[in-house]
Amino acid sequence: MSNPTTVDYFSDAGVSQDPYEYWDHLRSIGPVTQEPHQNVIAVTGYQEAQEVFKDTDSFSAVNAIGGPFPPLPFQPVGDDITDLIEAHRHEFPIFEHMVTMDPPEHQKARSLLLRLLTPRRLQENEDFVWVLADRQIDEFIARKRCEFLGDFGKPFATLAIADLLGVPEGDRDEVRRNLGAGNAPGSRVGALDHEPVGSNPLQYLDDLFSGYITDRREHPRGDVLGGLASATYPDGSVPPVIEVARPATFLFAAGQETVTKLLSSALLILCERPDLQAELRANRKLIVPFIEEALRMESPTKVDFRLTRRSTTLGGVDIPAGTIIMLCLGAANRDPRKFDDPNEFRIDRENVREHITFGRGIHTCAGAPLARVEGRVTINRLLDRMTNIRIDESVHGPSGERNFTYEPTFLLRGLTDLHIEFDETK
Repeated sequence: MSNPTTVDYFSDAGVSQDPYEYWDHLRSIGPVTQEPHQNVIAVTGYQEAQEVFKDTDSFSAVNAIGGPFPPLPFQPVGDDITDLIEAHRHEFPIFEHMVTMDPPEHQKARSLLLRLLTPRRLQENEDFVWVLADRQIDEFIARKRCEFLGDFGKPFATLAIADLLGVPEGDRDEVRRNLGAGNAPGSRVGALDHEPVGSNPLQYLDDLFSGYITDRREHPRGDVLGGLASATYPDGSVPPVIEVARPATFLFAAGQETVTKLLSSALLILCERPDLQAELRANRKLIVPFIEEALRMESPTKVDFRLTRRSTTLGGVDIPAGTIIMLCLGAANRDPRKFDDPNEFRIDRENVREHITFGRGIHTCAGAPLARVEGRVTINRLLDRMTNIRIDESVHGPSGERNFTYEPTFLLRGLTDLHIEFDETK
């Protein structure tokens, strides 16, 4: 990596591949410190990140996705810029979605989603996920090798969330293709019923779910989408169709990304640690803490952002209103003040469930229960059906000289590909 004292986190190619040395450098200065290139305050401390997540009076989520990009659409003035944020909210990226909303609008949007994510629905989805895992493994197991993201991770995550949200069975192969999660066996390769979504999957999903919900309102049915269509706000009012569709849309998109990255990072650890493979085979109860430690070690979302709406103090640092805060989740999850030996993967870590990979407070990821289920099911079925799961050295190089590539983005942490080999369980 370039010199951490001069590197630009947002554009340096080395940091996009491995941000941990950079974050360690920032933390050595302090848990709350100035990032020198884009005029943001970086938070690498666990406690300080928690404070920001929970203090919605001082910190707005309006810039959660873009951070400093694009620049603020106004000039901050004074110690409270709440009115300026609201006047210009429509100029921020994906302002329509729950992830960028503040109270009380956030609670209204989330209430619609929670009407769907009931314990009964989550259990029904888990039952489907066990079957789905085997279907995906069946697509490649005879080859005794695969590119895990394309052959399993992406289609598995896509179809699992499609089931949770009630996408009709007959539409799922089309959705899979259109979202870049491959073709189902026997399908006509390249046959798209919708233009490829390209760089705007949210618009595609908005249109998809708006169509479903409109249809269910006109022709009520007793299915999952019918439940979404009939959902009301806590005061009993009926939301516009698009306001019902958008929470489902964002859960779909975010869930697909998060789960694919979680599964690949967890499998990479297993491939490099045969001792852990053996330990998990012998005691399947350890899969749950294994998944949590994988989430802590490699947070699929590297950073989250907030905009300081009221002048405040964080970690002993004065933060003026209008300051962009960068919450470095991957750094906070390795804060030595919170986690002993934070760079070591420890399956027996007692406080591992306290990681903040899924955020905290009102913006805790609604799809976290699904991600955990998908991780647990995947590892179980891989261990059931494969032995000697290992890195394909013809692609990634021999032990000690591995070559892995991560997505070149400052927001997300995930492998671009993971080629593995294995023996099929007899």
